[in-house]
Amino acid sequence: MAQTTETPARTPGDGPVRTPRVHRAWSVAAVTFVTIIGAAAFASLPGLLIEPLHAELHWSRGTIGFAISVNLALYGLTAPFAAALMDRFGIRRVVAAALGVIALGSLLTVWMTAAWQLVLYWGVLVGLGSGSMALAFAATVTNRWFVARRGLVTGVLTAAGASGQLIFLPLLSWLVERHGWRPAAVTVALAALAVVPFVRLLLRDHPADVGLAPYGGEYAEKPAPVTGAARRAVTVLFKAARTGPFWLLAGSFAICGASTNGLVRTHFVPAAHDHGMPITAAAGLLAVIGVFDVVGTVASGWFTDRFSARRLLAVYYALRGISLCFLPILLAPSVHPPMLFFIVFYGLDWVATVPPTMALCREHFGADSAIVFGWVLASHQVGAAVVAFAGGLARDVFGTYDVVWYASGALCAAAALMALVISRPRPEAVFPAGA
Repeated sequence: MAQTTETPARTPGDGPVRTPRVHRAWSVAAVTFVTIIGAAAFASLPGLLIEPLHAELHWSRGTIGFAISVNLALYGLTAPFAAALMDRFGIRRVVAAALGVIALGSLLTVWMTAAWQLVLYWGVLVGLGSGSMALAFAATVTNRWFVARRGLVTGVLTAAGASGQLIFLPLLSWLVERHGWRPAAVTVALAALAVVPFVRLLLRDHPADVGLAPYGGEYAEKPAPVTGAARRAVTVLFKAARTGPFWLLAGSFAICGASTNGLVRTHFVPAAHDHGMPITAAAGLLAVIGVFDVVGTVASGWFTDRFSARRLLAVYYALRGISLCFLPILLAPSVHPPMLFFIVFYGLDWVATVPPTMALCREHFGADSAIVFGWVLASHQVGAAVVAFAGGLARDVFGTYDVVWYASGALCAAAALMALVISRPRPEAVFPAGA
């Protein structure tokens, strides 16, 4: 345990205190991990809503998929502005407000009677709230509190979403099957509210707030709040957009979102149900993906600290594409060994792409890497949104999801090629601090 009592009321000019035996950065990372787990409930529910809403309210799968696509798109488009807002108002304020918006949007869905309300409550409110504390939250915490072990910490924090999926998917699927979708929506709201006290009481915005240097780095005074958050986010986008690596990262990460959140997280449960598998069994398989996602993402962070991020991305995308092309022949009324092999294989790759993508953003864009990653994440979610809608539409038109699985496999092959051609940054090309 730490031997030094840390005083949160310090000001940046107070200078450093003696470094505790266990660095405060690890407790900040732990709080961030718990917060992301608590907020992960919202990401676990959309795939479970499609069949109940279709059956009860007679909305088409395309309509429901559109609401989910709005959620996913806003999740991504909000992220770069959230990173800038965290620079302006602090991590704690932004994340606590975001959790409140998620809880409000999820709770309001209990009383909805029209499809536009699903778009507003789940699509807009939950989308804005979740985007404000998406992976940009993890990137900001990692960049501020860690110099050493950044890849590992990135992997662990990214895996928090999968851990939340593991915790909430079985519970939410049980609630949906036994008691309907409304108690599940209330559970999401309560989960978001439950972690607000952790954020307010235990999270700190910057190491200088407690007189410490970042883990593995040197002490630096806390920078002054950056005004003009929206303007800065847009300015950083325009600068990044003039570089080839940005478009390659954004394009490959869009395919990442299309082949994970947009496709598997949204449509795996209804696709498996089409083949006679119970919703709880299909949701259980998604939860198992979450188990192996934790392993794969943490391992990916460890690999990112040691190997070429470009090559890691190429391998991850290629393997994901191969696995998706086999999925249509594996879906069946019951769980069998080949399906379990797919779940394990795909789970290890689920968001293993995040640590090397963040590392490449840091290499190419320096001090603005968190905001640039926010824009790259926006492309991830736009890709997810397109496939969330297209998948539901394809199911309505063709009566099957097969064409979407094969198309996503082909896109993953393209993403692997895009990752390989990302160039190494020239020192003068890296964004300077404060750019």
